[in-house]
Amino acid sequence: MLAPNMRYAELKDSYLFNTIYKKTDEYLTAHPGKQVLRMGVGDVSLPLCDAVIKALHEAVDDQAKAATFHGYMPEAGAPFLRKAIAGYYAEKGAKVSENEIFISSGACDDLGDILELFDQNNTVMVIEPAYPEYVDTNILGGRKIVHLSSNEENGFLPEPDESIKADILYICSPNNPTGAVFNRLQLQAWIDFANKNGAVILFDAAYEIFIEDNDLPHSIYELDRADTCAIEICSLSKTAGFTGTRLGYTVVPQNLVRGGMNLNAMWSRNRETRTNGVSYILQKGAAAVFTPEGQAQIHKNIRLYLENASYFTNALNDAGIWYCGGQNSPYIWMKCPDGMSGWEFFDYLLNEIQVVGIPGDGFGECGKGYFRFSAFGNPDDTKEAANRLCALLKKG
Repeated sequence: MLAPNMRYAELKDSYLFNTIYKKTDEYLTAHPGKQVLRMGVGDVSLPLCDAVIKALHEAVDDQAKAATFHGYMPEAGAPFLRKAIAGYYAEKGAKVSENEIFISSGACDDLGDILELFDQNNTVMVIEPAYPEYVDTNILGGRKIVHLSSNEENGFLPEPDESIKADILYICSPNNPTGAVFNRLQLQAWIDFANKNGAVILFDAAYEIFIEDNDLPHSIYELDRADTCAIEICSLSKTAGFTGTRLGYTVVPQNLVRGGMNLNAMWSRNRETRTNGVSYILQKGAAAVFTPEGQAQIHKNIRLYLENASYFTNALNDAGIWYCGGQNSPYIWMKCPDGMSGWEFFDYLLNEIQVVGIPGDGFGECGKGYFRFSAFGNPDDTKEAANRLCALLKKG
């Protein structure tokens, strides 16, 4: 008889977003004509930039002619795109070679697939609050998970200590959901810890483009000896609006060796087995992101999202509410007022001012009592939502 993967029974129900949709729909049914401003969504609202659209059209035309047609692409990615990304790293002072870059259909896919490099008996450390993918994929893989708490006192940026016994260390900076960003000294401490203990850092850099402070690292490879302990996973979803287009990349250094095995060679072999490569059309579009024209255009969009974030941070400052994020990050992580739970605050906002965000409960135990807003919404709606929020908090 077939034996299913019984670890699926260990996963928590995916109730968070379903509950949010249900509560919002019920409110709209009971209050026809009311406008609900949805400020919790993690999807982008601005379209792909002109440089990318132009490149996509050109790539489609290439596929219509025998002389320029492309079938299967290299499993690790097209050389022209890997070269463009290596140049992007070089501009930030991070030495990453083309053969250390692997193109994928998105960070979410790689976050799951990358675990095939590691034995089931490895222990995983997840800093809470955390993106649920980190926990779920390791539950399905049967690994022991250690939850490292973060809180207001450490700015949701915990330091390593010798009590942590883990082989795989998840670090997301800028963080989803808290918006907190590790500085160079803080991140170097984790690198040193990983190298000392033979651990590997899985560094989620999906939101690096939102960093404006020059003192904060965009890539873990800007720091000393990261190439001997860290894998970096990146995405164009938020960088360039590729949420519906799907493209990301993972960096596995050639100097990363554990147990006598070279992880770069292992990942290359994994890609040969697990993928036929990302389509030529999407890779041509992605390459345009790294041109001077593309960079100027996507940074214009990023500035708009950061301005959206400032609407919320200004509102919370005016109301005297503790928060982190909103600077160098598209997420604002606030403490719920008056001791409310995340779900109580959700209901309060929906009923009083028709604004929807995300209760922190969905990101682990350390998220309870907090609330996340996203800066990816329509600018006019975001400004209105922040104004409503400020007025409500000051009244309360």
